[in-house]
Amino acid sequence: MTLHNRAIRALLAGTTLAALALTASSAMAASKIAVITPYLAQPGTQFYVEAFQAAAKGKDWDVNVIDTAGDVAAVISRIEDMVNQNVDAIVINVDPTQVTAGLQAAKDAGIPVIGMDAGADPLLVTNVTSNGYAMAAETATYVADRIHGAGNVVMFVFEAFPPVQVRGVVADAVFGNFPDIKILDHVTPDVSDGGIADSRAKMEAILAANPEPGSIKAVWAAWDQPALGALQAIEAAGRQNEGIVITGIDANPQAREAIATGGNFEATVAQDFKGIGTTTADVVTRVLAAEDIKQGSIYVPTQLITASNAAE
Repeated sequence: MTLHNRAIRALLAGTTLAALALTASSAMAASKIAVITPYLAQPGTQFYVEAFQAAAKGKDWDVNVIDTAGDVAAVISRIEDMVNQNVDAIVINVDPTQVTAGLQAAKDAGIPVIGMDAGADPLLVTNVTSNGYAMAAETATYVADRIHGAGNVVMFVFEAFPPVQVRGVVADAVFGNFPDIKILDHVTPDVSDGGIADSRAKMEAILAANPEPGSIKAVWAAWDQPALGALQAIEAAGRQNEGIVITGIDANPQAREAIATGGNFEATVAQDFKGIGTTTADVVTRVLAAEDIKQGSIYVPTQLITASNAAE
């Protein structure tokens, strides 16, 4: 073998080893996953983000949770930041119709975006959530049954977030089937501090405007924070013995505790937050494996919570 041939073989061998090393390094690189939400102050969001992170620990993922602290518009720029960083997948917890520019940027870059209790949208691979239609129907019919289909009802709603917005639509439809039920007010609380304080303030004003015992039969809330705020207002006004029925949705610890006491807060619906988080992680795993997800929405089961099972 000539010196020239030996040099060529050595060069080829070195190139092959370098290529193998680069391939191995690429294979070992963790998948970069971004979770973006403006609602981390909400207990429900905290629970399923934590569940997602827990599920990710058993995977070769680098998870970056980004909280825009109530700023929905900032989600767009955070998505764009993640696109520029070439992450492998993005998970959002926000109304997708409000962040279309960011979602389009991700699509153009070939980065899949999965909703975690967000909303169905063509720019999302899928949306993992609870069935808001079913939850709202269950609590609204609970209210209608408890007040015997008659009386004034206060509704706490939130139009800006699709999973919550649909609950109000369904509850309105249920109450609309009872001609003797009147919706006294549709209240949208400020959720920047979690929602309890502003809900209490708004409920205090409604109570003051309707001072007669029996003038308010029920409070239907699209999630637990307003229900807890309404409960505080009713108790502070000394009207807890009027039989005002309160329902919420989420079954967060504070709500369960309030329901277990047997007071005005009578029912909520337990979303499986851990299930939402772990199911979202499973979807991300499938997407990274190039599986075609056909369902636009993936629903995780729920359970009605009353005083009989609130402590479970």
